[in-house]
Amino acid sequence: MRVGTFVLAAQFPGQGQAEPLHRAISTAEAAEAAGLDTVWLAEHHFVPYGVCPSAVTLAGVLLGRTRRIGVGTAVSVLPTAHPVALGEQAALLHLASGGRFTLGVGRGGPWVDLAVFGAGTAAYEHGFPESLDLLLRWLREPSVGGQGPRYAFPEVPVVPRPDELEPAGEGPQVVVACTSPGTVRLAAERALPMLLGMHCGDEDKAGMVALWRRTALAAGHSPDVVAAAGHVSAGVVQVADTRSDAVEILRKAMPGWLQQGLAAHRTVDGRARAMRDPHAYTDLLCGLHPVGPPRLCADRLAATARATGITRFALLVEGSGDLDATLHNVARLGGDVLPELA
Repeated sequence: MRVGTFVLAAQFPGQGQAEPLHRAISTAEAAEAAGLDTVWLAEHHFVPYGVCPSAVTLAGVLLGRTRRIGVGTAVSVLPTAHPVALGEQAALLHLASGGRFTLGVGRGGPWVDLAVFGAGTAAYEHGFPESLDLLLRWLREPSVGGQGPRYAFPEVPVVPRPDELEPAGEGPQVVVACTSPGTVRLAAERALPMLLGMHCGDEDKAGMVALWRRTALAAGHSPDVVAAAGHVSAGVVQVADTRSDAVEILRKAMPGWLQQGLAAHRTVDGRARAMRDPHAYTDLLCGLHPVGPPRLCADRLAATARATGITRFALLVEGSGDLDATLHNVARLGGDVLPELA
């Protein structure tokens, strides 16, 4: 089982914007020291829900501050990024880190970001497949030209070539955030592993994995490739001596962050949006994920693995909003929970 951290650089009420970024960097260093597998970095614009606007930039910082741990984006938002520019950055991080970088991509949401960056709603509603395929070509071919409705350009050489890293001779792994059957099928047709959100329970995730498998096999991918997909389950973790202590830590801090962060999202065209109740959402996350003493946390992760077949985890560790408490949580995840999974 490969257990990693999910870092949003969340700005909790009363905090400035530098504090969550400092906490994100400290969390990555602590995760490496604790023996965790990967640090996954979220990307958001214009909202305190997460103050990292470029997951690949922060990934470069963390890859330079660490030596062993993997670093991945969860996710880089494709509709507001040029896939060639993102591919160049991914290749650079892959080669410079010796293969420790994973590129997670997603559609994002219908937010005002689409207007600010000039992408428009069509990029979000219809353009994701074109962007994803162009990105994949950039990471796999020696030269690439654009022939799509959004990206049309003459063929140019890929520099640097991400497949020149020895001994694997492959570029960085690409994972796709999936929240709908359409995106699941899109990822499966390309044999790309999924990143499944922390709002989903085991039953929903198992259904998405089953759909992915059926679609990938129907698309002609081999059973071995399908079995080795390496999907990632996002969640929340809070380790404490008792279940009630762990839940109390999150109930004290997370609703304020969720209320402030989720309310700040603006749609691109004024369309209506529903906002989760922050207290109910906190309770939902506490019920779905490893929140409690080490044995309970390990059992929760093992149960998800049995139900879904997923053995890679990206766990939000900063739910307390406090640096020292976050670092303690990471240390207990590595020191107390991981041994229970062995």
